Amino acid sequence: MVPSRGGPAGRSVGGVTTPIDVLEDAKYVLLTTFRKDGTPVSTPVWAVRIGDELRVWTIRDSGKVKRIRRSGRAQVAPCTVRGDPRGPSIDATARMLPDSEAPAVLDALAAKYGLMGWWTRMMQRFTGDTRAVVGVSIP
Repeated sequence: MVPSRGGPAGRSVGGVTTPIDVLEDAKYVLLTTFRKDGTPVSTPVWAVRIGDELRVWTIRDSGKVKRIRRSGRAQVAPCTVRGDPRGPSIDATARMLPDSEAPAVLDALAAKYGLMGWWTRMMQRFTGDTRAVVGVSIP
């Protein structure tokens, strides 16, 4: 189970859904990070909500991880599997999280993404895959 705000009553304030609620429900999230020269690089990722932050499980030596380590500047938007935006981009801050966060993220991925999420978790356990966990917060 993913810690969150609770049931449907906790999803909105005065009938207004917050950006993190929309992103939490999106099957894919377009995570945009920025190169040194400011060029945006967008990648569709699976994302789960834990508390008031989105969490992403990704390859440890990927370009997005290098860019996040250099600068936490990011943007997020709901998207398709191919990265076509399904809503507006929202400014965010991304940071690398300790490896101790991985089990909670893998469990949340399995809960949200069904068989494919479960398979991801099982492969990590069997192969010892040491990917990185990224936390994305929306100010």
